[in-house]
Amino acid sequence: MTNNLEIIKPLLKWETPDEYYLISVIQRKKDHLSGMKVNGTNNNARLIKAYYVKSLEHLHFIMPEIIELCKVFNARAGINLNKRSFEKTAFQNLKLVSDNIMNRNFDKVYKTYSSAAGKFSHDNYKKWIVDVDKEDLPFLIEIKLAIDKCEPNLKWTRIIAEIPSKSGLHLITSPFNRAEFPKLLDQLMEKYSINLRLDIQTNNPTSLYIP
Repeated sequence: MTNNLEIIKPLLKWETPDEYYLISVIQRKKDHLSGMKVNGTNNNARLIKAYYVKSLEHLHFIMPEIIELCKVFNARAGINLNKRSFEKTAFQNLKLVSDNIMNRNFDKVYKTYSSAAGKFSHDNYKKWIVDVDKEDLPFLIEIKLAIDKCEPNLKWTRIIAEIPSKSGLHLITSPFNRAEFPKLLDQLMEKYSINLRLDIQTNNPTSLYIP
């Protein structure tokens, strides 16, 4: 069981009533038996429930329900650390509804709000995830140094937090030059004769709770 609530709370900041953080409880096929259908479908993942978190008090209130849903459905709860805007999500939702109606995709209209919330962040201080697998954790210090060497140059580390994941660690970072990072990674792999496969995610959730 992984519960990252206490690590994540200091990273959350609400400045206006329009702001919220998106939490998604997702049931993944790979967490079940091989080849098993998720809720009778062939989808790789299924959204159990989405939460639009308006305050720290709100997060504490819904956390027991999130944990229970994860246990019942053998699902994971993830939180996107890039804030959303209720106003801008509403407008994006309206566009998605209109597009689906025009394309006669009437069966998809009910999904548009959670889709709009997931796709569009409105945070002035973007947070990225560098996904480090457990087999690569012995080189964590070198990986973090490589991230900090990327442009733009900062006087401080761009590593914001380290959050345990299902299979390793999520490094939460400020944005950096994605084209420069592979070159630094190649130097690291050549030096230690290793093969690192790090996934950079610019708008994905990090692990909040995993049963």
